[in-house]
Amino acid sequence: MSSSSHAATPAPPAAGAAAVASGVKPATAPYGSWRSPITADVVAGAEKHLKGIALAGDGRLLWIETRPEEKGRMVIVKEESKPVDVIPQEFAARTLVHEYGGGAFAVNNDVVVFSNYKDQRLYKQTVGIGSPPVPLTPDYSAPNVSYADGVFDPHFSRYITVMEDHRTDSLNPTTTIAAINLGDEEVHEPKVLISGSDFYAFPRIDQNKKRMAWMEWSHPNMPWDKSELWVGYFSESGDLERRICVAGASQILVESPTEPKWSPEGELFFVTDRRSGFWNIYKWVEQTNEVVPIYALDAEFTRPLWVFGISSYDFLGKSNHMVFTYRQQGRSYLGVLECDSGSISLLDIPFSDLSNVVAVDDYFYIEGASASVPFSLAKVTLDVNKTKVVDFSIIWSSAPAVEHYKSFLSTPEFFEFPTTIPGQKAYAYFYPPSNPNFQGLPDEKPPLLVKVHGGPTSETRAILDLNVQYWTSRGWAYVDVNYGGSTGYGREYRERLFEKWGIVDVDDCCSCAIFLVDSGKVDGQRLCITGRSAGGYTTLASLAFRNIFKAGASVYGVADFSLLKEETHKFEKHDLDHFVGDEKACYERSPINFTDQFTCPVILFQGLEDKVVPPDQARKIYKTLKEKGLPVALVEYEGEQHGIRKAENIKFTLEQQMVFFARLVGKFKVADNITPIKIENFD
Repeated sequence: MSSSSHAATPAPPAAGAAAVASGVKPATAPYGSWRSPITADVVAGAEKHLKGIALAGDGRLLWIETRPEEKGRMVIVKEESKPVDVIPQEFAARTLVHEYGGGAFAVNNDVVVFSNYKDQRLYKQTVGIGSPPVPLTPDYSAPNVSYADGVFDPHFSRYITVMEDHRTDSLNPTTTIAAINLGDEEVHEPKVLISGSDFYAFPRIDQNKKRMAWMEWSHPNMPWDKSELWVGYFSESGDLERRICVAGASQILVESPTEPKWSPEGELFFVTDRRSGFWNIYKWVEQTNEVVPIYALDAEFTRPLWVFGISSYDFLGKSNHMVFTYRQQGRSYLGVLECDSGSISLLDIPFSDLSNVVAVDDYFYIEGASASVPFSLAKVTLDVNKTKVVDFSIIWSSAPAVEHYKSFLSTPEFFEFPTTIPGQKAYAYFYPPSNPNFQGLPDEKPPLLVKVHGGPTSETRAILDLNVQYWTSRGWAYVDVNYGGSTGYGREYRERLFEKWGIVDVDDCCSCAIFLVDSGKVDGQRLCITGRSAGGYTTLASLAFRNIFKAGASVYGVADFSLLKEETHKFEKHDLDHFVGDEKACYERSPINFTDQFTCPVILFQGLEDKVVPPDQARKIYKTLKEKGLPVALVEYEGEQHGIRKAENIKFTLEQQMVFFARLVGKFKVADNITPIKIENFD
């Protein structure tokens, strides 16, 4: 849809359009009651995610995929005529650094080093020979030392990695950059190379000279608030003897440099948001210690460093060409930059949403999706000039069977809506109800589910997600909101949330729902809201501090800012300083302290091993709402952390939200055979 300055109105619901086009008249039934083949089992089976990609020496891709059917196990897989698992069944490639992990493996030729989930040790394995993984790091008798974002060091036969050590303080671990010896079969204690800052990421080594780049930051900043990019020079013994801060040291110029990479010619490129407030690509000129822009645009060439291992650009083999991605006004773009001349060629592929990319010479692999293509991995081959795509093939898909449901899919519509600030806009994607076999009652408008993304520094994207289609194919309208504070729209938009978490996000979600009601698209008496983690907080805050929604579902959501400050992990320890402010603000914006203001039903879902949002928060909300007499339900999951990864729990969460909303505000009966859990003060 248009992204002009006026508020764009989503098109009317398209329910039954496919059936009308085929000449079959759809049945008339209440919105929400439609039968759909996109079941919760189908959704759970499609809840596969990628957690990192890398290239083997033969130019083939390795990736980590999550497997809900194996209780969320993360497996390293290699591209072959039929993809093959690299690690044995008893291993899982997942790191717990920063709790969110990422960057859990690296490959050099046919040797893979990965972090094993159960013991958090690093292991080495040779791809394809069938030998078991060999441990590289000591056994500390507990998984209290974790490693992430590692790279092979070609100069000193070692592996350099971010190391997080919880042995002396579980809530305030020490983070360093350390070297792991690869030169013999003995397990050695890691050698710390860099320490002193609170956090590190992206240790990246120049293949030509003995140099390493890295980024670091310290409390109270998050990496997207203010960080520093450094280069160090190795001595003959492998220690760093000289260090230069390339970007981020200025007290006047606030920036957040990230994603350093050495070109084949040994030049350092990186992404930063200096001056413009948008993450653009820059290059460091070593001789003069200058930073020069490579491609300037009001667009985001990377995303927030919630997880390690982000790769938004890469170099095409030994050439001086770079393939890059960026986000602008809710859409991704892909291009090739000729680094010497600065010439740009934008590439056309079937993805409108892009994330990580790794490149070889005349081809590259990229993660992506679109409104009609689920999250996938594709191989893209270029012509000899590296300016045009000559071949595009998907090698992995999160939902390979999605073609079966093509006629049921709702197409997202990007739109702007007015916020509570005069003249200010926010953004969202609207999904109208869509099912070829049904249409709504003539005098009825559909119920609306407002989805709040997590982070809160994150971005919702218009991709084919069967989670969404589960709702729309049953007759729900669905809206995914990029409230003020979301990424993808520059630093200024992101910082709308500074000291206003619980205000701006809540106002924007409410304004979005009201806008859709006023536009005649949805039923104002059947507005529901859901979110996970930070999105769960906005859900609870919307129910406590506004009177717009009729029911809500919080999935491992934050309820108590003060408790979160005390108990949460080191990475986010001071995040609330930016987003909320002092203790008074923390108290006033915590839904747990204002349960007397809740007026509608709530269902809560919580993992019992969650260290980001401890289970006590959900339990307190549940207990107080139960005592207050409001309809409330709590679902707790053994073995789940901050995220729901097991197929049976993904299914249960989705079905129970659906039936909870249907019973309490829907005015319809769901077509699926779902046994509802007991709702206190209702059943």
